Amino acid sequence: MPPMESGLAIGRFARLSGLTVKALRHYDALGLLPPAAVDPVTRHRSYAPEQLDRARRIRQLRALDLPLGEIRAVLAAGGDRAARARLIAYRRDVEARVTRDQRILHGLVHLLEGDDMTHTHATRELPAEQQRQLAADLFNLVWELLERPGRSVEEDDRMVHAAHASRYHWGQVGQPTQFAIGEWQCARVYSVLGRAEPALHHARRCAEIVAGHDAPDWLVASSHEALARAHAVAGDRAQAGRQRDLAHSVLQRVTDAEEREVVESDLAGIPL
Repeated sequence: MPPMESGLAIGRFARLSGLTVKALRHYDALGLLPPAAVDPVTRHRSYAPEQLDRARRIRQLRALDLPLGEIRAVLAAGGDRAARARLIAYRRDVEARVTRDQRILHGLVHLLEGDDMTHTHATRELPAEQQRQLAADLFNLVWELLERPGRSVEEDDRMVHAAHASRYHWGQVGQPTQFAIGEWQCARVYSVLGRAEPALHHARRCAEIVAGHDAPDWLVASSHEALARAHAVAGDRAQAGRQRDLAHSVLQRVTDAEEREVVESDLAGIPL
């Protein structure tokens, strides 16, 4: 088999990559896939063989309806992890769009069948004070269930739902401190239930919120405690120990004895 020439004419490059000549010209104009060389006289474009991988990747992403600007960002991402994060974000957008389209389809079916959808889809925003009360009551309900001996499976489910509902209402009317505490409680619930993956997710969200705001030291320590507990449930004793030590280190700055005692008690209960 003869070796492939160093430069591929645009027509051949289009056939090999699965893109059209028109698309290649467009991607050149956008700077997304410029040719390796352009003849100064004829203005004919030629591409290097090693550009085929990038071209095929662009074709694959366009087939997924990824916007060109997002394709540029994915290709420019510094490593597989960064590119994966952008694709995960896009997947969430697609899932949201599918959910919205399903709702529209559902509404159209009912409309065509003559159903009155006016009351079915009417929504009413709860007053802020009512949402605060719900958030606090649900938070307290979770603690009551956490401390209840011999909880049933149904009560475990109720505890999970109450923790998420409390976090939701704080998300509507609270501040970053309440957001972090809500995530912390979700992490605690999942840790108690032995569910490592959601426990780690909510513990990390708690830590992210705390890191992004001027949180009090007791809450910073609690975020480390949540991570330590979740890692312990996941079986990562080394990481659990590191997070526990970080929590104790932060606690040295807490001057309120009651706040310090609460976090220390939580740390003492981590199953290491």
